[in-house]
Amino acid sequence: MTFADQSLARRIEAAEAANARGCATAPGAAVLEVAGGCAVFSGPGSPLNQAVGLGLDGAVDSAALDRMENFFRSRGARASVDLCPLADLGLLEALGRRGYRPAEFNNVLARRLAGMEIAMAPRARRALPDEFDLWSHTVGRGFFDQPELSEEEMDVGRAIFDMPGCLCYLGVTENGQPAGGGAMALRDGLALLFADSTVAAHRRSGLHRDVITARLNEALARGCDLATASTLPGSGSQRNYERLGFEVVYTKITFVA
Repeated sequence: MTFADQSLARRIEAAEAANARGCATAPGAAVLEVAGGCAVFSGPGSPLNQAVGLGLDGAVDSAALDRMENFFRSRGARASVDLCPLADLGLLEALGRRGYRPAEFNNVLARRLAGMEIAMAPRARRALPDEFDLWSHTVGRGFFDQPELSEEEMDVGRAIFDMPGCLCYLGVTENGQPAGGGAMALRDGLALLFADSTVAAHRRSGLHRDVITARLNEALARGCDLATASTLPGSGSQRNYERLGFEVVYTKITFVA
């Protein structure tokens, strides 16, 4: 069992914050360091716009929250905070006083990699550097659940693909057609698995498990001791991660103003 204490939460949330910073690559993107974490603006309407890792180093004062809110609002975005339950309790109270409401829950899962063996993942492979748009389109189709994507929707995947140190993977059908994907970032021995997506017609086929396994193989080969991922509670993604040895360590709430 992996015990979810503040030390583990700090490690995971620091990796999440580093990922968020790395996605701020497009023209007009910006990062604000605040309250032990960061707020990231990746573009108008981007689902990557969020504040991550706040409150894990102690109390968050009103001035810090004012800076965070002004950062988003000055760019035409609503303030969005991913709150870890092991953050300082005063932060939750402060968000409530400011009128924030819960918008989404996400389970954070983790798996220790000690003793893990390399496993077969025949339908997953690393995306090539020139498959920038192919990966973005494939993952976007699964994430947005639609066959065609706008430029703004494609830009979400492009920001991830462009992130320094990011490793992107494609899930392919038996005839080699891309049907899903995911990404991974390695942060001080922790493998952060994210951007998981499978095109609707290929769900429940085991493709997602191959994409997870391929990333775990890479993490193990690179000497990581821990892997983590976030999923919607009770989702197919959560079940696939749990089948591969992950367990829920805490649940985060996204609060929006």
